[in-house]
Amino acid sequence: MLRKDLRKSLPGAVGTTDPAEITRFNALAEEWWNPEGAFKVVHTFNRVRVAHIARRLPVLLQRDPRSAQPLAGAKIIDVGCGAGLVTEPISRLGGDVLGIDAAEHNVLVAERHARLSGAFFRYRHALVEDCADQFETFDAVLSLEVVEHVTNLTGFLAALGRLVMPGGTLVIGTLNRTLRSHVKAIIAAEHASGWLPHGTHDWRKLVTPEELDFTLKRYGFEMAETCGVALSPWTMRWAQHRSQHQLPAVPSQAGMMPAARKIPIGVDATTFEALGFKLI
Repeated sequence: MLRKDLRKSLPGAVGTTDPAEITRFNALAEEWWNPEGAFKVVHTFNRVRVAHIARRLPVLLQRDPRSAQPLAGAKIIDVGCGAGLVTEPISRLGGDVLGIDAAEHNVLVAERHARLSGAFFRYRHALVEDCADQFETFDAVLSLEVVEHVTNLTGFLAALGRLVMPGGTLVIGTLNRTLRSHVKAIIAAEHASGWLPHGTHDWRKLVTPEELDFTLKRYGFEMAETCGVALSPWTMRWAQHRSQHQLPAVPSQAGMMPAARKIPIGVDATTFEALGFKLI
């Protein structure tokens, strides 16, 4: 998690999207909600990451996670939402949720699925820099498995930062650039088994927690909480790896959030989530 202690100027984001990536995901859009399709492994992973966010996000927004709708009244944007695999379940926690994606077909599939499921939230075909330039801010900004697909990481993170309101929370999930992730996520998942479409990831574009921490500190953020996730090849189940939290289960006092410390990612983690908040 990333805490922002000072309102530092964030540079304007320039061209962060990769046209080849947009074309690829537009072509795969109809596969998103098929649990046995091209994104089968994403569906199994999604259950773990959504459960983790559902537990921790209310805490960082100083809400009671035991409430039936712990995010009621919170404004949330899911940047790079795909077809809504995270957007839909998070919306059920009561927040006012907007999902945006650069691939238009993704948004059309997401809207169709939302109508069929009876979910109530909004989608928009938009780029993060366009939304950031409109001066609308959110209690929580989610960007999951997106940073490894952009062409301008610094500009993308700057745009995300402009979307987070004072006291809000930024959640970033991505593949960790380690030898283990190269073996598991690319060689095994894309080439050997076909769990993911070939070419989904470029290992050179993966980001480490330290790199995210370094870049976002330039904009006044501080890493507060991370959680590693790994897939067991024996059970084919995803599980949190060395998940620890320095924040209590519920806020100790209204309007007060205790200091948080950075938590290292275990060497076995294939992916990680970094969550944080800015104060002013």
